[in-house]
Amino acid sequence: AAAVAQLNEFAETSLSEYTLGAWMGSYQGVARANTLITRIKSADLDNSFKDQVTGEALFVRSLFYYNLAMLFGNIPMPLEEILETNPKQTQLTQTQVFTQLVTDLTDAAGKMSGTRSQFGRASKWSALTLLGRVQLHLGNNSEAASALNQVINSGEFSLLSNYANLWGPTNENSEESIFEVQFVSGGFGEGSGFTNSFSPSADLQTGEGGGRNRPTIDMSRAYETGDLRYKVSMDTLYVLNGDTTYQRHVKKYESNPFSNFDADNNFIVFRYADVLLMAAEALGEGAQAYSYINQIRTRAGLSDISASTPGSFEDKLLQERRVELAFENHRWYDLLRFGTAVSTMNAQFAQQGFSITINENNLLFPIPQREVDLGLTQNPGY
Repeated sequence: AAAVAQLNEFAETSLSEYTLGAWMGSYQGVARANTLITRIKSADLDNSFKDQVTGEALFVRSLFYYNLAMLFGNIPMPLEEILETNPKQTQLTQTQVFTQLVTDLTDAAGKMSGTRSQFGRASKWSALTLLGRVQLHLGNNSEAASALNQVINSGEFSLLSNYANLWGPTNENSEESIFEVQFVSGGFGEGSGFTNSFSPSADLQTGEGGGRNRPTIDMSRAYETGDLRYKVSMDTLYVLNGDTTYQRHVKKYESNPFSNFDADNNFIVFRYADVLLMAAEALGEGAQAYSYINQIRTRAGLSDISASTPGSFEDKLLQERRVELAFENHRWYDLLRFGTAVSTMNAQFAQQGFSITINENNLLFPIPQREVDLGLTQNPGY
């Protein structure tokens, strides 16, 4: 509980178990991808199969490196299998990491097919979606639009007519899903913990709700009147043993787990609505950008917006991303990309009555102390 409170208050240290877990888990995935990428080159396999598998590994490695760079900033970026025990590590800047990711994701997209028949495996569309996101972070808007338009024009994806049909074990791998991490419950050690982690503190379905990932009052108020996504995404009331209880909670990951932290819910990493909103961001304010945004608003039961709608284009776009992609692990990266993380968080703390303020030094996790002891440079402020 103390470690969670540290994260919530931007008070984590270089010894935090959660930041160390994020670092170690990501680099474990990187190491596995590098082993495959390195060794498959000499394997006696069909070249088209080798390309497909190499592309998948490049995408997965890129996703790990994207998250590491967003969370930790300057990071080591080995691109081949490492067999020595304590290799010398060189940290690259976040920009250098993203520049390498452009190369890797372009390569991955060229190697992979566009078929979506094998759910849970990456396709060229997964690589192009992440490529578009990385290009946006680099400020390369035309290049981002080029990557994202390939996904839009592929004809492989579409918005579901009902937002509610995106969620729950019976709605997995839909026409809107671009890359989705697969989970299977049943006591096999392959289930997800999302239902428990996002449930109220005493949930009828699971008996062990986390009660930690609770939407703020400000999040509840972010939805416009009549937004069909609100009661699908979150609620303020739930019923336990026949009694109605007040507690804001997330609804997207509701299910009936086999046991605690063993649910069937997949996790959608990328979906088509995100691509449309990123494409709007890449294009900038104009008729086509608002067309993409309004496709999503129409599904939500809301009226169109345009250049005449009050607010800057960036504010309107960030608002649409906030409510469309709520609780899907995009918000923090959006705030960083739009340059509003510090002001948004300080306003949030003030609204909740917390005597906490953050600055630019709080936007990255500290490099784990064990890595600093081995020669890595710590982030400022730690």
